[in-house]
Amino acid sequence: MNDFSAVEEYKKASKLGKARYLADTSKGASGHISSLDSILKKIDIVAELPMGTKGIPLKKIKGTYFYTRSRDFAMNFLPIASDDSEFALKWQAVYAHHIIDGITDPIKIYEYMNEFYVMEGNKRVSVLKYVDAYAIDGEVTRLVPKKDDNDLKNIIYYEFLSFNSKTSINEIWFSKEGSFARLDKYLDGYNPKLYWFANKYVHFIKNVYTPFRNVFYELGGDKLDITTGDAFLQYIEIYGISDEFDETKRKSRVNKFLVELRILSKNNAVDIQTQPFDVHKKNVITSFTNLVAPPKKIKVAFIFEKTIDTSGWSYVQNLGRLYAQQELSSEIETFVMDNFQSDSDDSYERLSEFCNQGYDIIFTTSPSYLNVTLRAALKYENIKFFNCSPVKAFRNVSTYFGRSHEPRFLLGLIAGAITKSGVIGYIDVYNETEIITGINAFALGVKTVNPNAKVVISWLNEAGDINHSKELIQELQRSGADLIMQNDLIALGKGSRDFGLYSLGYNEKEKKWIPEVNYGLITWDWGQFYEKILRNIVNGSFKGIFSTESKRVSFWWGMDSGLVDIIYSKHNVPIQTQKLVDIMRELIIENRFHTFVGPIYDTEGQLMIKDGDIANYEDMLYMDWFVDNVVGKLPVIE
Repeated sequence: MNDFSAVEEYKKASKLGKARYLADTSKGASGHISSLDSILKKIDIVAELPMGTKGIPLKKIKGTYFYTRSRDFAMNFLPIASDDSEFALKWQAVYAHHIIDGITDPIKIYEYMNEFYVMEGNKRVSVLKYVDAYAIDGEVTRLVPKKDDNDLKNIIYYEFLSFNSKTSINEIWFSKEGSFARLDKYLDGYNPKLYWFANKYVHFIKNVYTPFRNVFYELGGDKLDITTGDAFLQYIEIYGISDEFDETKRKSRVNKFLVELRILSKNNAVDIQTQPFDVHKKNVITSFTNLVAPPKKIKVAFIFEKTIDTSGWSYVQNLGRLYAQQELSSEIETFVMDNFQSDSDDSYERLSEFCNQGYDIIFTTSPSYLNVTLRAALKYENIKFFNCSPVKAFRNVSTYFGRSHEPRFLLGLIAGAITKSGVIGYIDVYNETEIITGINAFALGVKTVNPNAKVVISWLNEAGDINHSKELIQELQRSGADLIMQNDLIALGKGSRDFGLYSLGYNEKEKKWIPEVNYGLITWDWGQFYEKILRNIVNGSFKGIFSTESKRVSFWWGMDSGLVDIIYSKHNVPIQTQKLVDIMRELIIENRFHTFVGPIYDTEGQLMIKDGDIANYEDMLYMDWFVDNVVGKLPVIE
């Protein structure tokens, strides 16, 4: 490569740099790369750690250390100095050296918040960015800022430090708290066959993450408002981590997956159906003619996590199935797969076998099925999937659930009126949605009639864990609880009283506190929901719900639909409390009272819902705080 060609390459690079500079300045940005000395003026650095020589992805190099050096580069790290400047001559010399011998000397660079800033070697970085290289070696010094629990990026960075210390991976970044821990959990169980690399983490980056990133970018994933790490984590939660990611074989899968990610990135792309819809007459030509061709009956499958003999949840779901089957017996036939464990190694294979049996519609009736359902839906596009979980829907999977916080508020009214100790226990299995909403609604009901009473939280290991449940009951009694709110549904015929809202009595023979009197519980009636969904699909007049490819639909019905309700003991609940509960129930059904109306404060005294405001869907679905009369903490998920 002669000097003249290096001159021409500089002109090309400079042209690209100046174009980027003008584009950024026209939007009000500075146009220059960042400088770390400017960033650190207001930052408290608590540690400066030499990290040795590492390969640094050029994508993660965001700027230079000194402000004065930043003036020579546009935001894409390409030069903007004039062609006859001393800077231009030096850049050309570096370019010529790279073409002839290659750039091998490591640069000196600072890492701050998992982004890199060059101390020495700016032109080498610029040349390599110009030729579209992937990485450069650098002697890295890490600058660690003071921990700040009020700064999300700072929280994520400290999670990264722990992850990086264990894995030495710095190519991945997330935008959500807890993501590094989730990826780390996957990698703990990841044991690929190693051929070329010394450890599984290097193997993972080279053979899995980087190929995924290549396909993700090729298909336009970099235009989404998420990081590649965010997308990859969602991908492996559906598909798992393979030993190697074959770009050619997996391109079609990633392309389908990207459709979901694009839709999820649009905040207004989901239709939340909070009211029961009308059932329309059958059309001659339907929007589901490609799915069902008369006179063939629609085959509808229901998948239960446990058997109807051992699980109250499976029992009431099955009652709903039987009702829909009875009402539409000439047009549908329903089938059941029960005792289907979603966390088993072969769960997807079992679901795939089910999908290959000619079903038109599949209802997976537990939130734990969401990921495996989505994975199947992305493959079996001829099947319509529904998942029973309180989360936003996907294009290929509609979700449905009941607003159980409404009857929980009413049970809270009963508990607050009855308690004598002023301490009410609450036992449940944690998940990220709905459970916290239900606890808070119950606590607000308690507070409405008894401002001094407290609700004490105890987390059950898993639904149906009888031994752990007994332990928690004893612990709550020792903390002063005379009432407990627990799982609303039991396995029928088992004679247990530890469900719904109940009081504790002391068993002299066994020398321990046991469930004694049941005051009330939540009821679920899935029959009309399943019947209406299926009848509208049969009639092909589903109000255009599935008429566009990008539309997502979530059903979130409340007490006004009859899907959820409350029953209580007329014998044990005081008559005045009964009157109050009945009045509030009617107000909720008539939409004249809302459970989450401000002002509502959390346990730290922070105003979470302002005076007069009503919590919206997002507020209620993804609560990560407790109201101020709750005693307890969110569990740490390993």
